[in-house]
Amino acid sequence: MHKSAAWPLALLYVGLIVYASLYPFAEWRDQGIAPWAFLAAPLPRYWTGFDVGINMLGYAPLGGLLALGALRSGRVRHAILVPIAVAALLALVMEALQSYLPVRVPSREDWLLDTLGAALGAIGAVVLARLGAIDRWSQIRARWFVPHSRGGIVLLALWPPALLFPAAVPFGLGQVLERVEEALGSQLVDTPFLNWLPMRETELQPLVPGAEMVCVMLGLLIPCLLGFCVVRARVRRVAFVLMTVGVGVGVSALSAALSWGPVHAWAWLSLPVQLGMVMALLLALALAFAPWRASAALLLLSLGVYLSLLNQAPENAYFAQTLHAWEQGRFIRFHGLAQWLGWLWPYCALVYVLSLIWSRDAKN
Repeated sequence: MHKSAAWPLALLYVGLIVYASLYPFAEWRDQGIAPWAFLAAPLPRYWTGFDVGINMLGYAPLGGLLALGALRSGRVRHAILVPIAVAALLALVMEALQSYLPVRVPSREDWLLDTLGAALGAIGAVVLARLGAIDRWSQIRARWFVPHSRGGIVLLALWPPALLFPAAVPFGLGQVLERVEEALGSQLVDTPFLNWLPMRETELQPLVPGAEMVCVMLGLLIPCLLGFCVVRARVRRVAFVLMTVGVGVGVSALSAALSWGPVHAWAWLSLPVQLGMVMALLLALALAFAPWRASAALLLLSLGVYLSLLNQAPENAYFAQTLHAWEQGRFIRFHGLAQWLGWLWPYCALVYVLSLIWSRDAKN
């Protein structure tokens, strides 16, 4: 029996919804209105299809994951009503808390759409289960993945959403050094602990084309190496590599289209990026037949080099403008959903691979 990946994915998704709903977590204050007053507010004058779609789509995966977890745990009777109730309660609490954030506006319509999205997700999961899709996935998982691969599957499933948030370098996840330094510095101002922070003697310099090519190559190679640690048959790893590269390119183009417009969906494909992608594809295909321990060792090495290079580069002006548009514009609702995934994914992969090596060595 395999443990279902639905529960940890649902838990992560709840955390991301909380972040996205309460961003920017600043200037909390009592505005003199009851937190439940939005339930009796008049209908809004202005409403767009984007508002409707993003609220429903935002909660649909949560309803689906909760329903899938219930089905996989044998709680068939709770597969629809419980996910809807949990999502409705979560959305209600988030809307109520937004009453204390001046930059956020609680809405009864948002709450109803969130609940409707969760209901559609839960019903969709149950329908797919009745049609045999869940059993089919169990069979595919047994053929493709080794036992106890839930953590790896979760990380691989989270990699495409992590790419949605704009990156300074294509496939460049985990670039947090500059923001962490700024956040710590602002928190420690006027305290003696500010002198404890290690200060750089020189400013961060932009990546040269060669370093950018290496970052792109490693950024695309790392999820392939992670897959080699959990994918069972070596022949299937070749298909996995092709799927990973295809999904990575497609999601990166979607991110660019969301950020700069559909006309610029492929503007990120510069010569260093193209060379890095080709090198990653060739290396991944060559390593597809290596033992999992070799893949794990190369993954750890790649993560070290990748994060070191990437965090030595500053955010350029155009990238900062893009982030501002995501943080303050209409993407605010899923700003946190993708941002935290983009920041934390490589570090979670690092912890997972170390735990995987430890657990397998302990069994042996």
